[in-house]
Amino acid sequence: MSNFIDSHINGQHFTGGGSEGCDVHNPATGEVLGTTRFAQPAEVNQCVEIAKHASSIWANTSPIKRARTLFRFNGLLYQHQSELAEIIAQEHGKTLDDAKGEVTRGIEVVEFACGIPQLLKGEYSENVGTQVDTHSIRQPLGVVAGITPFNFPAMVPMWMFPMALACGNSFILKPSEKVPTASLMLAQLIKKAGCPDGVFNVLQGNKDTVNQLLEHRDIDAISFVGSTPVARHIYAQGTSHSKRVQALGGAKNHMVIMPDADLDAAVNGLIGAAYGSAGERCMAISVAVAVGERTADELTARLLPAINALKIGGAMESGVEMGPLISQQHRQKVLSYIETGVQEGASLLVDGRQYQATGENSHGFFLGASLFDHVTAEMRIYQEEIFGPVLCIVRADDYEHALSMVNMHPFGNGTAIFTQSGAIARDFSTRVTAGMVGVNVPIPVPVAYHSFGGWKSSLFGDHHIYGSEGVRFYTRAKAVTSRWNLDSSSDFVMPTLE
Repeated sequence: MSNFIDSHINGQHFTGGGSEGCDVHNPATGEVLGTTRFAQPAEVNQCVEIAKHASSIWANTSPIKRARTLFRFNGLLYQHQSELAEIIAQEHGKTLDDAKGEVTRGIEVVEFACGIPQLLKGEYSENVGTQVDTHSIRQPLGVVAGITPFNFPAMVPMWMFPMALACGNSFILKPSEKVPTASLMLAQLIKKAGCPDGVFNVLQGNKDTVNQLLEHRDIDAISFVGSTPVARHIYAQGTSHSKRVQALGGAKNHMVIMPDADLDAAVNGLIGAAYGSAGERCMAISVAVAVGERTADELTARLLPAINALKIGGAMESGVEMGPLISQQHRQKVLSYIETGVQEGASLLVDGRQYQATGENSHGFFLGASLFDHVTAEMRIYQEEIFGPVLCIVRADDYEHALSMVNMHPFGNGTAIFTQSGAIARDFSTRVTAGMVGVNVPIPVPVAYHSFGGWKSSLFGDHHIYGSEGVRFYTRAKAVTSRWNLDSSSDFVMPTLE
């Protein structure tokens, strides 16, 4: 009998009435762990109705009480961090240490959201006109939904719902059907922290569930993280149904390596940023732009032994640095890109297709690390997001050539530069057209009290995610102008400041 993985609605485990679903695998072994059972349309409507009712009560709960719920949730996350990481590692395939790091970065956003009483403070202007005062407030939207990807089953949901709840909204999470269990544990923990039933809900589902949420008249906002084609669809559909939308898409993140860079630091950064989590990160570095032939040759010479020394295996194995891909289907997609790169004329220096898993991992979705050199801007492996353990080296003539390559690429999620020159680093940070920049930092994911988001085809919508941008996204501003005086005469002209 299948182990069904269901939704969490109104504070309770919710067994769906339908039979449609998908298998959840352990990517390291290929073993089927269970079956995600998708919510039916009537159940989605029921969930939204419950969340709508709960939102009116939660919005009228004082911010300090909402913060106290999140404080308790934060403590429970620390207590259960290892358990949550094990669930992530088993369903996603990333190493246990990587999964623990994911949970830690999610907790940071919860900690930031605990400061919501301060973050929601408005502004006040006295006597803007004769006996007239104006103040501003920020109020919750109502019911908001989050649609999250497979690669960060805990962190990306925690980029969204702690901020949304702190601001006074109720939340519906639609996690990836490939990694459904972590979201249910988050639901159990926040309920234990005292979150009222119906304020946080988890809907297991597929693209039909997503489209129903996008079209539902009682959903006020949608947050999404995933690929660019889907992000573009989410934004178009959501806004056409009068919803506020933030849709974070794909990436092709470049690291520029200058001739004066510390090459050992650059290589260490590239190995982790390109091959960590098997390259299944929207902030992975997938293009190394080496400035000058000598820099490129030295970089390549140092990368080759580091790549060949990578330890690949299951998430729970000691010392493992890179695990499997999420599914056999995705593995085939990455394989097709490697073949495309060869056909396009790039030099395949390390061929990940040669890696063979053994023992209990022989049926897992493993692929070794691949390295291409002499990649050009016209190639598909340069233009498109591969989302796998494939690193491309591009050779730039000089700094301006390297900068122009980053700026001309359709994606603008993140980028990095390795250099010892403060002048070059400052110029790069100022002129590059990407939303997140690292200087001698390979994966520049902002801390929780800043905000995460890209430019160009990496973001659809006006707001980045979490941080102060998250507060603005999950609330709307209201300005109140008031007069208290004894003059009751009528005034038929436009009010002025005199």
